[in-house]
Formats: sequence, C-alpha cells, structure tokens
Amino acid sequence: MSRSKTATEQNGAVSLHSFNAKGVAVVFGSSGGIGSAFLAALEDAGHFERVIGFSRSGPNRFDLTDETSIERAVTAAADAGEIRLAIDATGFLHDKNGGPEKSLRDLDGQRLAHSFAINAIGPAMLMKHLLPRLPRSGKAAFCTLSARVGSIGDNTLGGWYGYRASKAALNQFVKTASIELARRSPEALCIALQPGTVATDLSAPFSGNSSTVLSPGKSAGNLLNVVNRLQADASGGFFDWNGAEVPW
Repeated sequence: MSRSKTATEQNGAVSLHSFNAKGVAVVFGSSGGIGSAFLAALEDAGHFERVIGFSRSGPNRFDLTDETSIERAVTAAADAGEIRLAIDATGFLHDKNGGPEKSLRDLDGQRLAHSFAINAIGPAMLMKHLLPRLPRSGKAAFCTLSARVGSIGDNTLGGWYGYRASKAALNQFVKTASIELARRSPEALCIALQPGTVATDLSAPFSGNSSTVLSPGKSAGNLLNVVNRLQADASGGFFDWNGAEVPW
C-alpha cells in the first residue's frame, strides 16, 4: 500500500482522488463531534456526487441498536447512487451513569451489554447490510472508528474493560468481514481506524491538557487522506490517523 503523500495532502487539504467521483459518501453518526467533522470534510472536498449523513437526530435519522433502522438507512444511501465511501463514526465510552471501569469490581452486566451493543453489534449489523451494497469493481471503502485501547497487543495498562473488549470485538468483525467482502468486491476495503485523542464529548473527561489532543477536523481530515492512500491489500487492517498500522 502506498504511504506517499501528495502535495495537496501535505498542505492539510483532503484528497479523495483514488475514489471514483461518480459515487456517494455516507457518514453514520454524523451528529457527533468527529462524525460531523467527517461530514463537513467530505462536503468541502466536493469529490463525491452526494454526501449523506445519518444520525440519531437531524433529517436522516437512524438507530444503531435497531437493525430495521440500519437497513432502511443503507437502502436510502444506496438509492442515492453507488456507495463508494462509508464511515461509521459511532461509539460509546461513558454517559451520565458512569465512565470506563477501572477494575473488575466495577463491572456491570448491563453496562457491558450496552458497550457491546453500540461498539460492536451495531457496527456489525451495519456491515451486514452495507458491505453487499458496495460496488463489485473499483475502489470502495467501509471504515469504522475503533480505538487503540481495543488493541490486545497494545494493552499494557489494563482497565476500561467494556470499551476495550467491545472495540476488540469490533476489530474482529472488521477482519472477518473483510475476507468475505474480498470475494465479492476485490478492490473494496473494510478497515478499522484509530482517530487519536480527539477533542469531543466522548474523550473530554480523559484527555486533560495533553498536547496530543486533535481537533475533530484535523483527525477527520487525516483519516480521509489515510483511506485515500490505502489500496485493496490493506483491507481488514487497523490504521491510526497518521496511517500507521495498529497491532491487534
């Protein structure tokens, strides 16, 4: 796969030249901090004929915990044209009822089930309905946001049981689905992306004043350029916002 950057990318702009311009780009979770940044970056790039966002609020609503809603959203996107790029920007880390578990004594079955429902099962259902809709020829990509803490090989600190485990499950869904996708659409990609620590509501309680915190726009732009550079042999992989592979 190519890691070389074009002059446009080096200047900070988004390039999507490796994709057929006669197609549709879709963002699931487009009302979130990074999801809305993906939507804006794709619209600003002006490469695709249509850019569509789906979220729990807004004109194009969908519910990641409702398979019928997922199927309806994918059908609507496919009806708009060939889906060339689909981004799943959904995810759950914490809510008003609590944050990530620090130890085994913090584990709660219902919260674990919710983490898996949003971070693994929902995206798996999205893959179920979306991957068969990708074109049979030419570059296309399904990208889902994972997390470095979902890497088993990179886990040296422990804690965050539900988030780690559900993102690790997501990574396995991606790898397995990529094998099936290659039989139908050999030029398509199914990949996991690590957006970095992004200044959003999801990461705000844990990012502190770190100089490594990225703006949503910076993270989204970098990830789009990474996806633009990846070729079919990268399908099933896990890549960070700089294009480096993340260990499973």
